[in-house]
Amino acid sequence: MGTALHTPILDWYAEKARDLPWRRPDASPWAILVSEIMLQQTPVARVQPVWTEWMERWPTPAALAAEPPGEAVRHWGRLGYPRRALNLHACARAITADHDGRVPSSYDALRGLPGVGDYTAAAVASFAYGGSHAVLDTNVRRVLARAVRGEEYPPKATTTVERRLAESLLPALDAPTWAVAVMELGALVCTARAPRCADCPVAGLCAWRLAGRPAHDGPERRGQTYAGTDRQCRGRLLAVLRDAHGAVPKAALDAVWADEVQRERALDSLVADGLAEVPDEGTYRLPA
Repeated sequence: MGTALHTPILDWYAEKARDLPWRRPDASPWAILVSEIMLQQTPVARVQPVWTEWMERWPTPAALAAEPPGEAVRHWGRLGYPRRALNLHACARAITADHDGRVPSSYDALRGLPGVGDYTAAAVASFAYGGSHAVLDTNVRRVLARAVRGEEYPPKATTTVERRLAESLLPALDAPTWAVAVMELGALVCTARAPRCADCPVAGLCAWRLAGRPAHDGPERRGQTYAGTDRQCRGRLLAVLRDAHGAVPKAALDAVWADEVQRERALDSLVADGLAEVPDEGTYRLPA
């Protein structure tokens, strides 16, 4: 099955792949690491302009490491999940201090960086250094679940069976291109809610389609739950800190969220997460 999938998916990718800057031959390992962390739970369209600005400002780990962590949070903008910005800053400092300023090439060394998990380590080792690794993001897991296992959706958490399957499908040559090609197929064609089987290069081999596309429990639909949540409150407060260069009085934060109990809870959580600090009583700022 694996060999039969390789050629049509790789041919499709050669024709249909998006031209993304972190996929270009001149993209540095640092550029690829930044992209992988930014792309976690965030669409490409939102990431690309922030990534471009980030790479212009901090083209190397050492450039970011020389800045205070608050600057990483500031320039993260509204990508969401801003602790990723702190993780990237911590990565930059670890790479500068422990790896002579070069993003490490081995999976194990990458896993040792702050905030780098299995997927990111495998992706960077593959896409930056040509390693042969099972790169299992949500899109890849969904394609393999459908095409090989005949299931509409993969399990909620990556399983040993999935990993072994992905490893068994790695081609002997150019495993990184295979990994990104399957990822792209999942992102553009074999999507979660409305797969375009008519456009799929392996529709004739897909176990799920051949079985009549049986329904399985899928990812939960996200309701409109952002408005009024602690997450929205944190975002409003963090926006005030990002827009200020220096400490801001608490009154400036009070003004953007009316619910005092929720506002205080959100402020406390920002401080606990390292996204804000209190330099003096009654003032807040990004981490210095």
